[in-house]
Amino acid sequence: MASASTTEVFPCSVEQLYNLITDYESYPLFLDEVKDLQIIEDQGDKKLVEYTVHVVKKFKYKLWMDHSIANEVHWSFAGGDIFKKMQGSWKLEDEAGQTRAHYEVSADFGIFVPSPITKGLISANLPNMMSSFKARIKEVYG
Repeated sequence: MASASTTEVFPCSVEQLYNLITDYESYPLFLDEVKDLQIIEDQGDKKLVEYTVHVVKKFKYKLWMDHSIANEVHWSFAGGDIFKKMQGSWKLEDEAGQTRAHYEVSADFGIFVPSPITKGLISANLPNMMSSFKARIKEVYG
């Protein structure tokens, strides 16, 4: 599986960032590649979320989002157009009133994609995604 990770410090509390991360319905408002999002099933600490995204081409996938560990969100692949496997997490910790967030994702595509290209596709969007979350923090929390 190709994987990518990053660690960023966000200018907000752990609770504020956690609330933004788990507010899936708002993703199309600030993540350019997310065109639509549906919560298919809600089991309290777990939600089945279907994403419609556009990165090179438009495709859909479903992830089980797990909130059962405090200040962490883990996800696992539940089906979709292009991926065979996907998993990842956000892990948040307080750092002097701000939040240090560690984000990681791993994925296998259901079609043959050479390893260097797979790694590039998985990691290419991370800087933009982190910038989008920082902009959303500023928009929501000032």
